[in-house]
Amino acid sequence: MEKQVIKSLILEKQHEIPGIELIERPMELEPTANYVLIGLRRAGKSYLLYQHIQQLINTGQASIDNILYINFEDERISSIRANELNLLLECYKEMYDAKPLLFLDEIQIVEGWEKFVRRLADSKYKVFVTGSNAKMLSKEIYTTLGGRFIAKEVFPFSFKEYLSFHQVTLARNWKYDKTRTQIIRLFHDYFYYGGFAESFPLKDKRSWLNALYQKILLGDIISRNDIRNDNAIRVLVKKLAESVMQPSSLARIKNIVDSTGASVARNTLVDYLQLLSDAYLVFGISNFSDKLSEKETLKKRYFFDNGILNNFLFDPETKLLENLVALNLRQRFGDEVYFYSRNTEVDFFIPKEKTAIQVSYSIADDTTKQREVKALQKLSEIYDLKKLEIITWEDESVIQEKEANIHVIPIWKWLLL
Repeated sequence: MEKQVIKSLILEKQHEIPGIELIERPMELEPTANYVLIGLRRAGKSYLLYQHIQQLINTGQASIDNILYINFEDERISSIRANELNLLLECYKEMYDAKPLLFLDEIQIVEGWEKFVRRLADSKYKVFVTGSNAKMLSKEIYTTLGGRFIAKEVFPFSFKEYLSFHQVTLARNWKYDKTRTQIIRLFHDYFYYGGFAESFPLKDKRSWLNALYQKILLGDIISRNDIRNDNAIRVLVKKLAESVMQPSSLARIKNIVDSTGASVARNTLVDYLQLLSDAYLVFGISNFSDKLSEKETLKKRYFFDNGILNNFLFDPETKLLENLVALNLRQRFGDEVYFYSRNTEVDFFIPKEKTAIQVSYSIADDTTKQREVKALQKLSEIYDLKKLEIITWEDESVIQEKEANIHVIPIWKWLLL
């Protein structure tokens, strides 16, 4: 790796980053901590780095000369190896008489990167790292980093952030004033095409989303992990999309994939599911009432963005509705989200929040309404629950059932509460 290439990359970003126009996203950072930002490709990790750099410069906490930003997906540096990473510091010191703030974007491409990053932290450098693979949060890497970094997951734009992009500000009475109509209209696109900011201005969002999916599948999963049976993993993703909302055991998933002719061994299937999860394409939630062993083998699986999921579906509304609720809960409560299936069926159960949620496109039909209410009522008899909700497309009411109030909320409003 030539030093002149690294120096040109440092200078290039120092000139570029201050002028980038950003939609500011909420991000609270400890001033003395180092961070690992991890999440789905194109979810906005790089832009959060840009945002933080601009804030540091605008508040006088740093000058642009203090910034050492490298994107390891840049083809000019893609061949760098772990034993060459110290060249970054050498090049910077030849350019400036200062201690840099390091922003290392998509560094997981460099095998063995964590030892270099740990040495930076031990030497009291301020370091920000991003990556598109959850292996960066593995026990091995955490052991190497030794508590020197705080990990944050980055998700595509929330609906509230989507509204900010469209310059919609929520006034005090937004639920009732004329803004309500605009919010509902904007929600339609968000619901079907998801939260990737780069897609917002595009007319052909579907093609952009499909290209992103292919990049994740081909580049981040198939090519990087040297998968030879790429047809099997393609079929697996398609079948997971079609099975959103349904608890699926490993045996059932294997049978579905095998029935298409893309036969795969059980252990290989487990590996493929882990790779899809590591790449932040899908995530699973377990049945709270299952034994520990069953929690790992029987899950409901969802996608990290509605736009990608929608590429696989016909008549997608009910699946997209539940997927969006699952994604929002995953973002808010992490691994503390479950479904419940024992004597009653409840879509989402968050024990620590004492909350149970059903998702139904409409409860206008009385049979549907009674089914959803009865499920929540049964679970509230087993556990002391404080919040019972039914998330719908547009129905809104409060149902009084014995001593409990069940709030029926349209999805667009629930996402903004």
